[in-house]
Amino acid sequence: MDASTPPTAPADGGGPAALAGQPVVPASDTTSIIVPRSRLGRLRGGDLGALPVVIGLVVIWLVFQLLNPNFLSANNLVNLTLQCAAVGTIAIGIVLVLLLGQIDLSVGSVSGLAAAILGAGLTQAGWSLWLAIIVALVAGVLIGLLYGLLFTRFGVPSFVITLAGLLGFLGLQLLVLGPNGSINIPYDSPIVQFAQSWFLPPWLAYLLVALSGGSIIVSGVLRSRRRREAGLPAGALVSSVIRGAVVVVLGAVVVAYLATDRGVGAMFVLFVVLVMIMNFMLSRTKWGRSVYAVGGSVEAARRAGIRVNRIYISVFILCSTFAVVGGLLAAARLTSASLSSGGGDTNLNAIAAAVIGGTSLFGGRGSAWSALLGIIVIQSISNGLTLLNLDSSIRYMITGAVLLLAVIVDSLSRRSRQSHGQA
Repeated sequence: MDASTPPTAPADGGGPAALAGQPVVPASDTTSIIVPRSRLGRLRGGDLGALPVVIGLVVIWLVFQLLNPNFLSANNLVNLTLQCAAVGTIAIGIVLVLLLGQIDLSVGSVSGLAAAILGAGLTQAGWSLWLAIIVALVAGVLIGLLYGLLFTRFGVPSFVITLAGLLGFLGLQLLVLGPNGSINIPYDSPIVQFAQSWFLPPWLAYLLVALSGGSIIVSGVLRSRRRREAGLPAGALVSSVIRGAVVVVLGAVVVAYLATDRGVGAMFVLFVVLVMIMNFMLSRTKWGRSVYAVGGSVEAARRAGIRVNRIYISVFILCSTFAVVGGLLAAARLTSASLSSGGGDTNLNAIAAAVIGGTSLFGGRGSAWSALLGIIVIQSISNGLTLLNLDSSIRYMITGAVLLLAVIVDSLSRRSRQSHGQA
């Protein structure tokens, strides 16, 4: 068991299960470790899941479509998906640290540093593309490792560590960029072509949709089999079949509609694949259950034998690595690395996407899908206001209002869960 004790995260579920030695299951995927409840019961208990986000997204799309009929055009939706990929990838890492009840304020600077490394490596150092990407990824791993060690060994709050990192790595970014402060990335570079010009052929997009729906059904069958073998109620397979069918139908409709323009961008597919991988890691592995347990109650997780410090370090490493990947994608899409790379509202949008998507600020609740849902909401607002030729100041105010509303919903649902549990 780890000797050092990092700051304790707020307790919000997960603790009793950890004390009992039972696996801690994501609150967004299940509601009770002892007695399974229906989805309606979960809603009554305050577990709203992604419902408020989906409703909000539908309202946003309807409003912008009424104000500008071009909003839901295939061309604009393709652009919207490409706009989501870079910051959405960074938001995946933010989801992870929020699940632990922590924060990383330096993801913007880390992504900007990755862009600078890519640009300088390709144009000044004469590196190959793969070497530049590997160096950037190694830098991200080392940054996350540094954060994790400072947090677990010295007990420095993550807010302070990453705030210092925001300033320090911004300075390092400026150093790498050099006196000009801007580096153009060759347009014929494969990473630029990947970000701007690579789109999936329709047959491949349909195949991926079918595989996604099929995986949901297979996962439900395997889960029911494991529960039967453990002597537990198997649960209804119908829900898994319905979810899989809905994914296939909706996915096929989306692919067919986007195919009327350029189709599904490869960069957006990479983002969705990363979300799916992290969702699997969080919901189907021992490491993922440990993340939820630590976010729910550090002391309960420690008593259950979880190596708490290792969980913190691994999450900080993943967060910085996702920031690097997002920075590389952003630089490729803009074909440049500059002083503005990772700056502006990159930090705020990544954090807002995770929270708006449904990840709790109190730790222990949320999923990787929060990054996808949240960034679509934010980029929809930005894209819609751009089509309406409104000033960016309006976008900041509306995004801030949506973020505040998401936090209020999270707080109210947490209070409802606590009241329901006491009752």
